[in-house]
Amino acid sequence: CFVCGESGAAITCQETGCDRSFHLPCAVEGGCITQFLPQYRSFCWEHRPEQAVEAAPEENTTCLICLDPVEDRKSYSTMVCPACKHAWFHRGCIQGQAVCAGISRFQCPLCRDKDLFLMEMLIMGIRIPFRLPSWENSHAYVALSERHSRCDASECLCPGGREQAEEEGPWHLLLCCSCAAEGTHRRCSCLTNSTASWECDSC
Repeated sequence: CFVCGESGAAITCQETGCDRSFHLPCAVEGGCITQFLPQYRSFCWEHRPEQAVEAAPEENTTCLICLDPVEDRKSYSTMVCPACKHAWFHRGCIQGQAVCAGISRFQCPLCRDKDLFLMEMLIMGIRIPFRLPSWENSHAYVALSERHSRCDASECLCPGGREQAEEEGPWHLLLCCSCAAEGTHRRCSCLTNSTASWECDSC
């Protein structure tokens, strides 16, 4: 590997006559590009493709994703949207966005162009997973649908403990009618078996 000097480098620059090889994990450190689209070509720092768009960031331009400053010109680590030419970002930041967004939602964070932006990023070595966005994962918001299910009285009297709850009677668990973030067994808060509503001390 021309980056780390170790053996086992299985990726070779596609430029004719270039014999530089590198490990995939060493690519970023060596300024290399691997294109994650059919043909799966890889290039060393000398032969990698450059963004053709004519644009330069204004003074004090920041990355749209992390809000840290970008370099004063296009480079391996500083990239620009080819559509609007105003969205500047770090390679690492746009790679992180691509991993989260997936192929169906990946777009320029400023102008929201998808087609031109996506193709340019693929050519520039940004890996875009062929899957739904991480925020549309069916398990992403499971915690939001979980109902509070324990007695929070200072002293729980239920023989089965704070987690036990019955459909009716003294061990029926009532949730706070205002916040639903705390609960109590009827008996633990000296409520009658007919009490259907309760409000916690915080509310």
